[in-house]
Amino acid sequence: MSPEKFAIAQTLFTAIGVVGVAGMVGWVATTWMRIKNGYPLDGAWGQSVYPRKDAETGERVKLLSQENAQLRAELGSVKDRLANVERIVTDSSHRLSQDIEQLRVPTGSLRQ
Repeated sequence: MSPEKFAIAQTLFTAIGVVGVAGMVGWVATTWMRIKNGYPLDGAWGQSVYPRKDAETGERVKLLSQENAQLRAELGSVKDRLANVERIVTDSSHRLSQDIEQLRVPTGSLRQ
């Protein structure tokens, strides 16, 4: 490699390095200023890393938590019903007919 080409390559690599370091320092400084002044940080696609907490967000979380509790209770009920259906399906027909007959007789009254 000739000395002129070597000098050009060295200058080019130095310039690229300086621009890269300046970009990283600028990014760190900008992030530091955002944190210092309370601005929300952005992720790779523009979404908030630390979303704001306001009254509307708190109310929304509260409503979603209540709905979640209701759905969990309903799911428990459905699981119980499914267990009963599985028991009925897997029991022998003799046992099933006995259970049906027991349900027909009201509790507390005697059949004569």
